[in-house]
Amino acid sequence: MTIFHIDISILGLEHRTKTEKPVNSLATPVASRSAPAAAPVGQTRGQLNGILFVAMFAAAVTQLAALPFVSNLGLSPLIVGIVAGAIYGNALRDGMPESWASGVNFSARKLLRIAVGFFGLRVSLQEIAQVGLPGLTVSVLVVVSTLAIGTWAGMKLMKLDRDTALLTAAGSAICGAAAVLAFESTLQSEPHKSAMAVGSVVLFGTLSMFLYPLALHLGWLHLDTLGVGLFFGGTIHEVAQVVGAASNVSPEATHIATIVKMTRVMLLVPVLLVIGMWVNRSRGAADGTKRKLAIPWFALGFLALVIVNSLHVLPDTATHTLNTLDTFALTMAMTALGIETRIAQIRQAGPRALVTGAIVYAWLIGGGLAITMGVERLLG
Repeated sequence: MTIFHIDISILGLEHRTKTEKPVNSLATPVASRSAPAAAPVGQTRGQLNGILFVAMFAAAVTQLAALPFVSNLGLSPLIVGIVAGAIYGNALRDGMPESWASGVNFSARKLLRIAVGFFGLRVSLQEIAQVGLPGLTVSVLVVVSTLAIGTWAGMKLMKLDRDTALLTAAGSAICGAAAVLAFESTLQSEPHKSAMAVGSVVLFGTLSMFLYPLALHLGWLHLDTLGVGLFFGGTIHEVAQVVGAASNVSPEATHIATIVKMTRVMLLVPVLLVIGMWVNRSRGAADGTKRKLAIPWFALGFLALVIVNSLHVLPDTATHTLNTLDTFALTMAMTALGIETRIAQIRQAGPRALVTGAIVYAWLIGGGLAITMGVERLLG
């Protein structure tokens, strides 16, 4: 009887008096077996509810982004998603059950990697070949120089942490919000850092949509159709923003600009591999251990799907459907990142991150124009 009293004390139950009837000795083992089993079931249900909540939120965001006054600004569902998610996460998050948090985190992490991998179905080697060496050269020079200048300016001039500087530079250098997502996954950075980088994409990318065509029509940019395509596609942040800006010039310029932009998207894979090696080496030097190279598998998936798309293995209808689903998955990931973002964290580095984005934007205009004119003169 003494042993039985010790067992129930450990379980945190009330201490029984001597007058109580003995309890069946099988009761304790049954309870101990059922309690652990119930916990994983509850956790799984909470995670599924969280994923479903993010999916419903993303569906509403998609409808909002399709409204004319939003789509005309070149704001993709990804950008609308992180803004709407951040508003909810800071104003109304207390209404969401805590058990759903794991589902939100799944959407912001694992679903993100899958969606970035499937982004490769939007690029084909044939399209990249259409702009030839000039398009590839402009893309490589802009991406490499923007990443280097943006990271240096963020860390050395603005005293930002490495992740925030890299995310801000990546969003400007490669493909806007999608690049921020890919880098966020590789760096395993905090959500508010991605939100700051996306803010830079929204501000300066939207400004480019109006500034670039205006400068061209006012005669400030002396570029032919090829030059317009190279400059617009090589320096504007988001694919939608590139199309929006170039469509104010001509269909031919829009076609060239879109292909150059997708060439920049294609460079996401080698850049992620290099960044992964650099980050891995930095972390190893910090803790004095030799780390294995963490290869971002979603980047390899991206490359594999580029090849699949180039070989026309899938019917056009299947590719279109997968791209639509992928956009929705990316919107879910951005919405989840927004929900996890806290405004108080953004305030700490917000102005410095914005100035970094402005420095990068100035380079994209001045340096990008110089690169475009030089490449067109030599290779065009």
